[in-house]
Amino acid sequence: DMIFDIGPESAAQLAEIISKAGTIVWNGPVGVFEFDQFGAGTKTISMAIANADGFSLAGGGDTIAAIQKYDIYDKISYISTAGGAFLEYLEGKVLPAVAMLEDRAAK
Repeated sequence: DMIFDIGPESAAQLAEIISKAGTIVWNGPVGVFEFDQFGAGTKTISMAIANADGFSLAGGGDTIAAIQKYDIYDKISYISTAGGAFLEYLEGKVLPAVAMLEDRAAK
């Protein structure tokens, strides 16, 4: 079976969790939101993040496309265009360019 979106109950449960979060890291849609018939889950999650009181950090090309589609730019605390490096940095991995900048700043 091919699955193109999360169901409405899953979306509502995730939206409830998001509404209570102090920090929200968003990387990627939860459905094929480019097609409206498969975008309900991503729209629900997007709106939950936009309306949440917590700090929201979004990254990745598909995430930015969802932010554009649902016109919530001004409701996301920080939008990163770093792609995969965004997640690697959050995971605590050493990024060569960042390490070089940190090294030079320490001198």
